[in-house]
Amino acid sequence: MELSGRGLTQQLYTLSGAAGEYLSRFCDPWEALEELPAWLIAYGQTLSEEYKEVSEHVWVHQSAAIAPSSALVPPCIIERGAEIRNAAFLRGCVYVGEGCVVGNSTELKTAILLAGAKLPHFNYAGDSVIGNAHLGAGVILSNVRADRMPISVRLPWGSVPTGRRKLGAMVGDGAEVGCNAVINPGSVLFPFSRVEPLASVRGYLSEAHLYKRGGNIVPLKNGITSPQST
Repeated sequence: MELSGRGLTQQLYTLSGAAGEYLSRFCDPWEALEELPAWLIAYGQTLSEEYKEVSEHVWVHQSAAIAPSSALVPPCIIERGAEIRNAAFLRGCVYVGEGCVVGNSTELKTAILLAGAKLPHFNYAGDSVIGNAHLGAGVILSNVRADRMPISVRLPWGSVPTGRRKLGAMVGDGAEVGCNAVINPGSVLFPFSRVEPLASVRGYLSEAHLYKRGGNIVPLKNGITSPQST
């Protein structure tokens, strides 16, 4: 993939379906978070009879599996075939795409999960956009700096001020994050990148690269670490 300073949203995600159409309006994915509450309500009001408005501004597709112990705070949309497991807490302004898994005790807030995203065990994702990716157990997408200052996103073409005090991660399609890793505020994982368990990631991780626990970054070959970098 040729990286450039334009169209980060298109570089990270397959923009299909309603959420893809919404995201495609924005050059950078974090821009979509500002208008997300209004979009969820407006889109929810257009949904077919296949969706049930289980409470005000909370729409769930009839094929989605929702654990009774989960909490869905409006506005919220749960798409076809998604699974919301025990004690999941969707704190509001959350879109869960087709076939997604939101696991036990996972907490989401102001988040877009595109089709196929998997957050299956004890995860946190605040102010984040997640493609068709997998987060291992205990992975945290942190959304606030320790000093509470506005967050800038570091990218190959430079640092981009967002003006946001809360911003999590932009996780591209095919990314895999190992158990108990922390993805720090404003980080970007390009498609098919990998993060080792227990790593603490800052900045960006290029496509098909592995972020190792000590902070070293090595290229992947055919989906596995090349022999010289193991």
